[in-house]
Amino acid sequence: MEQFWQKLTGFAFNRAQSSENGEADSYRNRTNLLPENLRTLIDSVAGGTGNNPEIYLTAFTHRSVTHDPRTADTQSNQRLEFLGDAVLDLVISEYLYRLFPESSEGELSNNRAKIVNRKSLAGFAGSMGLAEYLVIGESADNEKIRTSESALADVFESLTGAIYLDKGLEAARSFVMQQVIGHVNFQTIVAAEHNYKSRLIEYTQSRHMAPPVYTVIAAEGAEHEKIFTVEVTCEGRTYGKGTAQRKKDAEQFAAKETMELLANEEHEADTRKASDI
Repeated sequence: MEQFWQKLTGFAFNRAQSSENGEADSYRNRTNLLPENLRTLIDSVAGGTGNNPEIYLTAFTHRSVTHDPRTADTQSNQRLEFLGDAVLDLVISEYLYRLFPESSEGELSNNRAKIVNRKSLAGFAGSMGLAEYLVIGESADNEKIRTSESALADVFESLTGAIYLDKGLEAARSFVMQQVIGHVNFQTIVAAEHNYKSRLIEYTQSRHMAPPVYTVIAAEGAEHEKIFTVEVTCEGRTYGKGTAQRKKDAEQFAAKETMELLANEEHEADTRKASDI
């Protein structure tokens, strides 16, 4: 890490010198500005650097570096973090839009929020070991920052932004697909509340109940802007109701309410059994 710090503090000089030499500032020389372990990481997660390899130094430069007098002019990763956040939103939004064609805007936003948040992004950064590459100001609390959820989330966003600027949207998309969409916990993150109809079917089957029946009990409004109300019956009993502009969404809302009512019934039954013992 000391070598990393030395390369960072010498970066401004190297950049000025190379600009004086014009064409002598070759791609290979600029790539050599990166510490070997960082080049290895970029090769692994982005298939190597593109035309702007030095941007990855910025991506891993914590804002605390700018508070030290001798590196006060160094650019931190905050601007890249801002850009990476927007790239993540775009890629994740498009993926969810295609993956869940029946989902409403609210459901898509809810699922995206489960993925693109501080805790989740810090987890992705942690699984990649990004904390190891962080450059932190000498006067800052190194250990505290390196394990900080905020710093880890920020560096994941800034790395995303760096890949986007260096290699373009498709490279950034590939990175997000590999490190986020392909994450082992992805389905757990997005599926918890996605398909209530499927969950209700599983619930009734596991308890040997008749399958739920969905009935449209009202369709109000003009043809192009109808509002549907759907109710669910299980074992001949009416449970949840849902209202929406699409029948499928109304069914999902009705299934969700039914799941809640059935869970309450089950809880009350368990409580009565416990009190009888």
